[in-house]
Amino acid sequence: MSTPQTSGTNPAPPPRPGSPPGIRAGVNERAGAPMETTQFDDVTAPLTMAGGRTMRAVVQDRYGAAPEDVLRLAEISRPSIGDHEVLVRVHAASVDRGTWHIMAGLPYPIRLAGFGLRRPKYANPGRSLAGTVEAVGPDEKGLQPGDEVFGVGDGTFAEFARARADKLARKPANLTFAQAAAVPISGLTALQAVRDHARVQAGETVLIVGASGGVGSFAVQLAKESGAEVTGVASTAKVDVVRALGADHVVDYTREDVTDAQHRYDVILDIGGNRRLSQLRRALTPRGRLVIIGGETDGRWLGGSDRQIRATLLSPFIGQQLGTFVASENADDLLALAGLLEDGAIAPAIDRTYPLAEAAAAIRHVLDGRASGKVVIHVPSRRAARPPSSGPE
Repeated sequence: MSTPQTSGTNPAPPPRPGSPPGIRAGVNERAGAPMETTQFDDVTAPLTMAGGRTMRAVVQDRYGAAPEDVLRLAEISRPSIGDHEVLVRVHAASVDRGTWHIMAGLPYPIRLAGFGLRRPKYANPGRSLAGTVEAVGPDEKGLQPGDEVFGVGDGTFAEFARARADKLARKPANLTFAQAAAVPISGLTALQAVRDHARVQAGETVLIVGASGGVGSFAVQLAKESGAEVTGVASTAKVDVVRALGADHVVDYTREDVTDAQHRYDVILDIGGNRRLSQLRRALTPRGRLVIIGGETDGRWLGGSDRQIRATLLSPFIGQQLGTFVASENADDLLALAGLLEDGAIAPAIDRTYPLAEAAAAIRHVLDGRASGKVVIHVPSRRAARPPSSGPE
């Protein structure tokens, strides 16, 4: 992986091998100052002291909607691991919309889902990772130190992260760590949406609303791999990005209404936007399938999920199939994605790469809707992580 640049004025590098044509893989155009750094913090929940060995990590002590206000860089203890867990030396992580929800603790039900009721449970909101196995629990037999892996962990905006072995898979050999880190959360969501819930078949017409985002960029490619005719919806600035991903047709939602009933689709994947359920149904065939993956409001309790609830309740009484789902984080689907990535059937589309010290700026970039594809955080390695000196050297 290339060394992060210090300015966004440098020309964009050519796409890396395996990137969709026209997609910038690893462009480092940063807009944001490094976060405040504290020399040492005893941020232990749910971390524990590990023989005095420390690491550099992004940390947050409280929930908050602005990443600049709640995230900082600190030296903390490395996480300990359980019997079936793995300690990963993180080389790269990635940001998705869910990163903000975990950081902000909104909507409130996310806190009940295991992320901490009054304050964040984990050191930081990072979840996707790619890196090298540093150590394994005594009952873990499949992975060994030195294995290159990608998957889902806890607090991955750090030099080391803890992960369950059943949420990791070996990194595809043809991907860099940055590319692999872009895959887990967004790739799993897109795979399960296209394959399991929409059940896309060859020859079907598929409309993907929010086709330029992290999940959308994978969904376009997976639907095309399934043999469907894909129409992607994006803003004017991102139309070319969606076309480069392989979409057969691209609709600029600022100029056209995709729910005007002039075209009807066998499948709609609603990943972005807040179109009314009646509008989306109007764009479906009489036996069509709607899968609502995203679409948010500023509601602190439901956060836009009321559409998903209404869709699920209505579906049994009509010919169309309406629904939603919560993505499953599992090694089997990571392996399925790895196979597609190694075969060149799909490729991660990386918009920008930020250094660990600018994780807050990376989240802000996604939050403001400026990202096309995935935003990656590069975690530089250090030979050793030592506690700060107790006095002048």
